[in-house]
Amino acid sequence: MGGRIDVYIDVASLYSYLGFLFLLKDAPVYAANKVEVVYHPVLLGAINKGSGNKPPFALPAKANYGMYDARRSCARAGVPEAQPPPDFMKRAVTVLPLRALHYIKSNFATDTYVAAFHYLFYCFWTPENADLRDVEVLKSVLQAAPAGFSGKASFKAGSQSKPLFTAAEVDAILAGAAAQTAKDQLTATTKEALDRGAFGAPWMWVTNDAGDEQPFFGSDRFHFMYQFLGLPYQDVSLSDAPTARAGKL
Repeated sequence: MGGRIDVYIDVASLYSYLGFLFLLKDAPVYAANKVEVVYHPVLLGAINKGSGNKPPFALPAKANYGMYDARRSCARAGVPEAQPPPDFMKRAVTVLPLRALHYIKSNFATDTYVAAFHYLFYCFWTPENADLRDVEVLKSVLQAAPAGFSGKASFKAGSQSKPLFTAAEVDAILAGAAAQTAKDQLTATTKEALDRGAFGAPWMWVTNDAGDEQPFFGSDRFHFMYQFLGLPYQDVSLSDAPTARAGKL
């Protein structure tokens, strides 16, 4: 048993956030089965443009349905409080935090990188709705990011915990995010996702222990991925026990 999951995600993608949470929850199981999970920051807007896709809210019927689906999906992932920020279309251009994540990925331990990705997702989607396009806001978020983040802290209170980064490291991350290397990494990784057929996010390119490769899209197709990887799993199924209902008067 073994394999690799390359996960292409954007901080501004709600279903990327939810998929990330499911992958993170099951990280010990993947590790025990020698399945490597690698997160790649990509710009979803460029993937939509490059693939000819449009976001769900571009079609009114999808937008109306999406309000129901998003609430149900967030509750299932354990983040019922998640909500889009105001001026979502403007704030969704997350080039700066994605470049910062590429710098962190290249210069820090994997656990630190994953914790930073988690915290940026949290700060973008939960009630704080941090505007990560703003370099000063991003700086404050990185300074407040707590080590060992569990998904329950707020970035306003994060400074009360041991910080994930020192002040000097935050300055280095911001400088790195502005450098050409991080710009090129974001461009190259987004192109890699497109070359692998991506039309949205989360996009997962999965390699099993036989070396076979397949794409998987979305935060609700993990059972297909488990099957492809040969991982033991329990599929969603109805119970044959009747539902208990309160009696009528």
